[in-house]
Amino acid sequence: MPSISVLITAYNVERYIGRAIRSALSQSIPNEAYEIIVINDCSYDRTRFALEVFEDDIKLINNKNRLGLPASLNKGIKKAKGRFVVRQDGDDYIHKDFLKVLDLHLSLNDDIDAIACDYLLVDNDEHILGKMNCMEHPIACGIMFRIDQLIDIGMYDENFIAREDEDLRIRFLQKYNIERVQIPLYRYRRHDNNLTNNKKVMRKYDNMLTTKHFLKD
Repeated sequence: MPSISVLITAYNVERYIGRAIRSALSQSIPNEAYEIIVINDCSYDRTRFALEVFEDDIKLINNKNRLGLPASLNKGIKKAKGRFVVRQDGDDYIHKDFLKVLDLHLSLNDDIDAIACDYLLVDNDEHILGKMNCMEHPIACGIMFRIDQLIDIGMYDENFIAREDEDLRIRFLQKYNIERVQIPLYRYRRHDNNLTNNKKVMRKYDNMLTTKHFLKD
C-alpha cells in the first residue's frame, strides 16, 4: 500500500500535463511508496490523449461530466490509498525531493498535521520569477495533509469553484495546524489561463468566503 497519494487535477492542460506527471514520477522515494491519481475533468483539448502516455504509471479518473475542481479533488481523496495526500495542479511541477521531504516531516512529527513547502514562481518557459514564502503567499498546492484529517473537516466544499483552497485552509486551521518547510520544492506556473486572472470569478468567491466565515472586508 502506498503511504502517499498525489492528486493531480487536469482541465485543458495538454501543454503542461506531461511535465507535471513526469516530475511526479521522478521522485527520489521508491515508486511503491506513493501513487499518482489524475482526475481529468472533461478536458476538451488533447489532455486525454496526453494522459494515455502515462496510463501504466498513474491511476486515471475520467469524469463523465464536468464536476469542477473541488468535486474532482474530493473524488480523488475518496479513491486515495495513502495516509498522506498532497495536491499538484496539472500545469505545475515538483522537485525530485518534494515527496521525500514532506513525508519525513509528517512521518516523524506527530504534532504536525500538515506540512507546506515554499515554491518557485515560474513562467511558461520555466524561467524563475521569484521564490515565495508559502505562509505569506499561500497557494492551493504543495501542502501534504493527513488524509484522516481532511476527511474529518469534510474535504473540499464543492460550492467553491474558486478559492476552494482558502475555504479548506480556514476550516483546517480551526482544528489542526500547518507547518512550513523553507525549501522551494514546488513550481507554480503563471500563465494567461490561470483562473486567478479572472477577477470577476475571484470576486464572487471572495464574497462567498467572507459570508461563510464572517471575514472582514
